[in-house]
Amino acid sequence: MKIYTKTGDDGTTGLFSGERVLKSSLRVEAYGTVDELNSVLGIISTLELDEKIKEPVRKIQNLLFNLGSDLATPIHSKMSNKIERIKNEDIEFLENLIDEYENELQPLKNFILPGGSTASAYLHNARTVCRRAERLVVQLSRDEKVNEILIKFLNRLSDLLFVMARMANHLAGKDDVKWEK
Repeated sequence: MKIYTKTGDDGTTGLFSGERVLKSSLRVEAYGTVDELNSVLGIISTLELDEKIKEPVRKIQNLLFNLGSDLATPIHSKMSNKIERIKNEDIEFLENLIDEYENELQPLKNFILPGGSTASAYLHNARTVCRRAERLVVQLSRDEKVNEILIKFLNRLSDLLFVMARMANHLAGKDDVKWEK
């Protein structure tokens, strides 16, 4: 299978439904940002990490592939029932991790800056990319019908990435970097 098809040379790309759209469309921008988030998590997965973080990161990467295909397959399309969409149980997975990590961490009393350990800094980077993806999906949902769970999932995922960044510092024996006004 060749990696290039030349079908996108005119500035369009194909959705899973077969529909062709501009590469600059909001839908493509949204799932492209989800792909970018997945790439940042891929970098994180190469770091020396405790399995408490490494294993969930890999599962999240797989969920993000589902989310990307969810976005690349309009709900009204014939292919809509042929993909794995994000579900409430995926959100519960994120919430359970947040609760588990927060039980091990000291309560937050200050705003914190990204940093401390390398893993923490990258997790904060992933969080900001996740927030951008969330904003794009919100914007897309104003124009087109999308799986309504996606916004909730991305919102919860950004919360998890914040808590994971703190956990990465904790596991590395580093303090969170406090914001100094």
